[in-house]
Amino acid sequence: MSAGRFARMCSSPSPSPRRWDGSRASAPRRRSLRITPDSANRLLRCGQTASCRACGNPVEWYLRADDNPVQLHPHEVPATRVPESCRWHVSCGIAHPAGDGSSWCRLAHALLCPGHPAPPAAPQLSGLRRSLALRTRRLLDAGVLAPPAAPASSPPPDQAVCRPARPVVQLLFVRYLASRPVDEIQCVAQTLRRSRCTAKVLGHSALHGVWALLPVSAYRGQLALPSDAMAVYSLSALPYQEQLRWRAQRCDQHAAAPAAGDLAVADWEPFDPLRHHEHIHTRLPSHGRRPGGPAPRQAQS
Repeated sequence: MSAGRFARMCSSPSPSPRRWDGSRASAPRRRSLRITPDSANRLLRCGQTASCRACGNPVEWYLRADDNPVQLHPHEVPATRVPESCRWHVSCGIAHPAGDGSSWCRLAHALLCPGHPAPPAAPQLSGLRRSLALRTRRLLDAGVLAPPAAPASSPPPDQAVCRPARPVVQLLFVRYLASRPVDEIQCVAQTLRRSRCTAKVLGHSALHGVWALLPVSAYRGQLALPSDAMAVYSLSALPYQEQLRWRAQRCDQHAAAPAAGDLAVADWEPFDPLRHHEHIHTRLPSHGRRPGGPAPRQAQS
């Protein structure tokens, strides 16, 4: 064998346009969150898609740096159309209330939700808000979205009813703000039919908490609070395992089946007396025994 032929056989091959896994070297590699079809847990912890309860439009849930959840509009918009104070960006699965220097940004859904009054901060987003309002109208016409309840006429002062729409619940020595009344909190577990459980956390056989007037806990250095006492649904007297069940937002049946996955995020929000001052109620739920538990009492601790 000649030396020239041997050199040609031993020469290094030309660079392959494909990687070791068969993908093209020039093709951009994008990774996305996916769930195995056979997985029992169908819940994505980042960017979980849901629908707004007020308008029915799709939203994405993210956690902020302070571990509080926030609803973002599912699509990016040009940053030039959004005031700097209204820009959001997502980095490593965490939502940050600021721009990231790019030409695109995210928006908080509350800025666009047609179920709430239009904020004056971003009039240039009125077109996008109108498109969401049209979709809300279609959902209402199709019967998919329930119309907003008409405000009830105020009862006489001696028959006033106090039923917080977003009650403050105390469990495991921490106060949380619920997203709905206590008796309407739904189990987040997945059933055998791969749908969300329709049972309530406050079932008929479940241990009930107690409505009590408790001091408004303020942090040192905070501004003056609107009141000294507030109505709190206290679960502190329940057994430890029962309080864990409440925090996980599971019914009695799925609390005994930890292998069942979740189909929603437990929507507790850490209660802050200044940020959530509009949810502070100074009157206990009236009319004796209510769906939230036994007759309310007043507590001094």
